[in-house]
Amino acid sequence: MSASLFQPPGELSPAEALHLSQQAPSVLKSNPASIRSAPLLALFSAKDTPDLWTKYENLLLSCLRTGDEPSARQCLERIANRFGADNERVMALIGLVKEAECQNDRALDEVLKEYNKILTNNNTNIPIAKRRIALLRSIGRTSDAVSSLNTLLDFSPTDSEAWSELSDIYLGQGMYAQAIFALEEVLVLAPNAWNMHARLGEVLYMAATTTQAAESPAQKYLAEALKRFCRSIELCDDYLRGYYGLKLVTSHILKTPPKPSKQSDEDRFSLPDDAKLKALDEMATTKLAEIIRRNSAGEGGWKGYSKSEIEAARKLLDQDNNRVR
Repeated sequence: MSASLFQPPGELSPAEALHLSQQAPSVLKSNPASIRSAPLLALFSAKDTPDLWTKYENLLLSCLRTGDEPSARQCLERIANRFGADNERVMALIGLVKEAECQNDRALDEVLKEYNKILTNNNTNIPIAKRRIALLRSIGRTSDAVSSLNTLLDFSPTDSEAWSELSDIYLGQGMYAQAIFALEEVLVLAPNAWNMHARLGEVLYMAATTTQAAESPAQKYLAEALKRFCRSIELCDDYLRGYYGLKLVTSHILKTPPKPSKQSDEDRFSLPDDAKLKALDEMATTKLAEIIRRNSAGEGGWKGYSKSEIEAARKLLDQDNNRVR
């Protein structure tokens, strides 16, 4: 499937983002700027649709990603003309463009001061609060970013995006228990998000297999990771990351079974017997091989996987074959 300006920007590969940013001149030319003098007339224009503004915003993000700041500025101007520079979402986009244009840390500090000033006047401006957190993280002020995220979550505890960001920061600091807790909060808010079930499985697996976690209940983490990966593929039958994780964790358990605990574990933390583990391992192997084969053949409905995911799955299966030999 070719990249589209309606596709979420975060899902685009660098090549796809470049391809879309190269469309900026034609998109801007074919869609006239919004009406400055009578913005209400735009509401009755056939061209003024939600899709148009989604296209402009996604194009802006792709242009920033590829260094085409003049085109990004044009997109921003049209969005600001239509919705007003005091719109909270527009304010965040203005800040994002300013960040992209900064040439040094001093300039980034000036943008940070602008964010602080905006939040002093209105501490409920969520888009600006999130941009400030992202900027703090990008300039290495991780503790400030965590503190700001916790403040944001105190105000808006149902913000799954903020919980996910907090988990990612904790994971980067090796704070697995905190990262797991934050991801569990995401799943409370989005219980059917198969990608987040798999992400939690990945973090649990890392917690179980790191040196720092040697004294922690590894069996608990492995059992929970196994269940999260199973849930992710139950919700999405062709989810590669779910099958990849399932293959990874079952192979690890079969290769290095955890020592039995002296105390009886709760049922939800107990591991399946070897027969069930082998069956899950074989199922994951079969499905990964099918995804690789059908994606490589270019079959319809099997083209949505990234090349890096397919390559990682192929390497995992190759390693498994080498162990068998």
